[in-house]
Amino acid sequence: MALNLDEKDLAKIVMVGDKVLIKPKNPNAQTSSGLFLPPAAIEKESIQAGYVIKVGPGFPIPVINDEDESWKENKEAVKYVPLQVKTGDLAVYLNKSGFDVEFKGEKFIILSHSAIVMIVREEGLFE
Repeated sequence: MALNLDEKDLAKIVMVGDKVLIKPKNPNAQTSSGLFLPPAAIEKESIQAGYVIKVGPGFPIPVINDEDESWKENKEAVKYVPLQVKTGDLAVYLNKSGFDVEFKGEKFIILSHSAIVMIVREEGLFE
């Protein structure tokens, strides 16, 4: 089941925690011998590839409070361990671990950082 978002701008979407928004790469629908594969056969592949569009802040680090000094106000901001992927990377990910999201007629996938098995980073790809 795909979730349809009615937002007006992709820039308003904020990823949470270790989640990554990926635009699936158009898979090769033709075999090396010239046979055309139906979309259902392509979607059954266990590994897919796509471009990273948005990245969450990372894994949150718990704040350590001193129990002895409970009178002190703790105004520490939450800190995160950043994710390895960056916007624009080509990510190879496990297909069954993501959630389909449709935004303005385009298909995107939300998945955890741990579902990504490999990235290809090309410097200056979107510049």
